[in-house]
Amino acid sequence: MELMVLLNALVTRLLFVLHSLIGVWRVTAVKKEPKYWLLALLNLLLCLETGLTLKFKQGRGYKWFSPAIFLYLICIVPSLWLLEIHHGTQYCGNEPGAVQVNVSNQDFNQSRESSHGSEGTDHHIIQTAKVFVNQLSTICETVWTLALHQTFLLLLVVGRWLLPIGVEITRDQLSQLLLMFVGTAADILEFASETLDIEDVRKNYALINAILAVWTWSMLQFPLDLAVQHIGCKPSASARRIPSLLLCRYSAELWNIGVSLFIQDGPFFIVRSILMGHFRIFNQMLVFFTAKNILVVTLQLYRLAVISLDFRTTVLQKSRKGEVCCCPCEPYEAHTQATGHQEKEMKEFVAFPPKEESQAPSEDH
Repeated sequence: MELMVLLNALVTRLLFVLHSLIGVWRVTAVKKEPKYWLLALLNLLLCLETGLTLKFKQGRGYKWFSPAIFLYLICIVPSLWLLEIHHGTQYCGNEPGAVQVNVSNQDFNQSRESSHGSEGTDHHIIQTAKVFVNQLSTICETVWTLALHQTFLLLLVVGRWLLPIGVEITRDQLSQLLLMFVGTAADILEFASETLDIEDVRKNYALINAILAVWTWSMLQFPLDLAVQHIGCKPSASARRIPSLLLCRYSAELWNIGVSLFIQDGPFFIVRSILMGHFRIFNQMLVFFTAKNILVVTLQLYRLAVISLDFRTTVLQKSRKGEVCCCPCEPYEAHTQATGHQEKEMKEFVAFPPKEESQAPSEDH
């Protein structure tokens, strides 16, 4: 196992565990009940996945799916749910950070002065850590929740970047996937922060649960790599089935369209339409992002129609020429290139038989 692969696999999962533990700590501090520390046991699933991946995959990723990202979602999402549902009434000023930083500096200076007379540096480190933790606890609840949302989405992108890739996905495909994730994460963060900050929404417990459910549903696209990988198929088996050919040829495009319609923009548009149509909630940003969702859904449907018409035209042209319809399965291209040298050697072997066999007919004559 390569050292960098092992290091990336362990460091990324360690970041996931630490961020999840911070979320559990905030839930316990807000609820003031130690029983919520039991949420930390969910990280045992991530530890188990780490051991299995190191043993069976040598630290590398799987095809089409990332178990580490999925288990990280399982570990952190319950904490964010509890924080959003609780959402205390603690007031945050316009610039709470400046006041908190000043207080923090005073506390650190006091702890530093008191530690000068101590016998060792251990006491100073412990006191500084206590002051730092106490200062973090004074940050208002809404700031903590928003910060966890932001770092959660950033860590999803950075973690997917750091995780070792498998042999099925290339660096080029990974870069495309990460760029898509950046835009997706920004839309999801905007949806959660913009809708849950509305006062009328905060007064409706069922509406909060519905928004969080849609938010959780939109997160399920992050563990999947289908947006940049085509599903492999055998032309001989799929030549007679038009849907199979379409799925084989445009699997990545169809997956992106499906994600937009059924996981992200479609559900976001439904939620925002309900807020405006049923609950009569209107503001400038809500109207703008609703229009944006309508535009994206319309463009995705237009893209689906273009793909279908293009595929139909291709099939008709090939059928008129009497050609067999086959699809360019991208996952098999690397395998074809890898075995091209072997096929060339086999053709040369057939074209030039051994000397004994070639000399045998001349001896008969």
